[in-house]
Amino acid sequence: MPATLAYPLNAILMIALPIALGIFLERKFHLGWGLWWIGAATFVFSQVGHIPFNIGLTALFKRGALPTPPEAWLPVFNATILGLSAGLWEELARFATYRWWAKGARSWSSGVMLGAGHGGFEAILFGLMVLISFVNMMAIRNTDLASIVPLDQLAVTQQAVAGFWSAPWYTVLMGALERAFTLPVQISFSLLVLQSFIRRQPFWLFLAIGWHALVDGAAVFTMGIWGAYVAEAVVGASCLLSLVIIFALRQPEPMVEPEQPEPGPIYHLPRPINFEKLETPEELNKSRFL
Repeated sequence: MPATLAYPLNAILMIALPIALGIFLERKFHLGWGLWWIGAATFVFSQVGHIPFNIGLTALFKRGALPTPPEAWLPVFNATILGLSAGLWEELARFATYRWWAKGARSWSSGVMLGAGHGGFEAILFGLMVLISFVNMMAIRNTDLASIVPLDQLAVTQQAVAGFWSAPWYTVLMGALERAFTLPVQISFSLLVLQSFIRRQPFWLFLAIGWHALVDGAAVFTMGIWGAYVAEAVVGASCLLSLVIIFALRQPEPMVEPEQPEPGPIYHLPRPINFEKLETPEELNKSRFL
C-alpha cells in the first residue's frame, strides 16, 4: 500500500473507530450523547493544565532549577514523570467531572460512555493531526526544501521527509491500532474513578491514577528502549487488562421505579334516596333533610 493511501486511511480509522464505538454504546445503553461529550470536554480540560505543566517542567529541568538524574536513569525517570503527570491531570479532571458536572452518572453504563468520550475525542484529535500532517507533507513533497528551510535545519528536515514517505504501511497504520487499544484503557480509567463515588472510597481514585501512570510510563519507557513495536505490544497488553477491569467492575444497572400518579381529589357521593319508602307526605317532608 503506498504511503499516499496509508496515511489518509490511518487518519480515517483513528477518527471513525471512536465514533463507531460511541454509536454502538448509545444504541446499547440508550443514554444519549451527553455523557460522551462530557467525557470529550473532560479530556480537553485536562490538557489545558497537563500540556503547560509538562512544558514548564521540561523548562525547569533544562535551566537546572530541578536536579536531573544520571543519564543511565533518564529513561526510567522520564517514563515515571510523564506517566504520573498524565495520570494526575486526567484522572483528577475525571474526578472533578463526576463530582461537579456529571452528578447523575453513577452506573456502569454511564461510566463506560463517559470514558468512551474521553478516549474517543483524544483519538479524533490525533486523527486530525495525522491528516493535517499528511496534507502538509503533500504540499512540500515536490518542493525544494532549501528554499523554505534554514540551512542549519535542512539536513534534519530532509531526513524527516524521507522517513515519512518511506515508512511501511503497517507502521503507518499502527497509529489507528494504538487508538483502538487505548479506548478500552480510557474506559477502565473512567470506571475506576467512578468507584470512588459508587463505593465512597477515595482509594479507587488513587488506583486510577496509578494504573494510568503505569500504562503511559510503560509505553514511554519501551518506546525509548526497544522501539515502537514493543511499545505497541505493551499498549495491547494494557488493553487486555483494561477489558478485565471493565467487566470485573460491571454492576447491575440501577432500577428506575415507575412514577406513581398523584392522588386526585376525593369526592363523596350523596347518600342515595330510597324513593320507594317516600309514600306519605310526612315521609316526603323528612326527605328534605337527607
